[in-house]
Amino acid sequence: MTDAPTDPDKAGDPVEAGQQKGAVAGPDGRLRCPWGLSAPEYVAYHDDEWGRPVHGDQVIFERLCLEAFQSGLSWLTILRKRENFRKAFAGFDIPAVAAFTDTDVARLLADAGIVRNRAKINAAITNARAALELGVGLSDLVWGFAETGPRPAPRTLADIPPQTAASQALAKELRKRGFVFTGPVTVYAAMQACGLVNDHLEGCFARIPGDNR
Repeated sequence: MTDAPTDPDKAGDPVEAGQQKGAVAGPDGRLRCPWGLSAPEYVAYHDDEWGRPVHGDQVIFERLCLEAFQSGLSWLTILRKRENFRKAFAGFDIPAVAAFTDTDVARLLADAGIVRNRAKINAAITNARAALELGVGLSDLVWGFAETGPRPAPRTLADIPPQTAASQALAKELRKRGFVFTGPVTVYAAMQACGLVNDHLEGCFARIPGDNR
């Protein structure tokens, strides 16, 4: 998304209905972001992962790759194929993916369990190789662009931007370092997913009180 204004991590996919809706109660009575109730996979992702800070080169690399694969598709599609992606891409181990050859690309293009898009597959390999060339770890680089100043919690999905100055700056830095498929909207979705910002709506139980990331 931006992740939350739409399906989680679904960059640039505006919600036609309910954009002005705030947190809503689920079957268990807890208030959630509206997208977090649209499918069982979303409930688990919203409750346990999205917006919670994560660190580590491998997990950050995975999120960046999945956000790139999601572009133009529903994030639900990516969630349902996530374990297939992990198997196909060696658990998103950066050195392993960086060593992929044309044979691996052919294997991936034949794998119906993932999104078979040659440009996105090549992007994952390119980005793994770029990550190996960083003077700092990928996680440290990405977290260096986390917003430090407090900002008010979004009240509705319409309050969540598709990109920010921080995501634009990080996208520019990644491009300079040789990364591809990492535009500011895709990068902002990854920042949301990895907890660099907190775009859970005001009232959502997953928003930790006092957390104004």
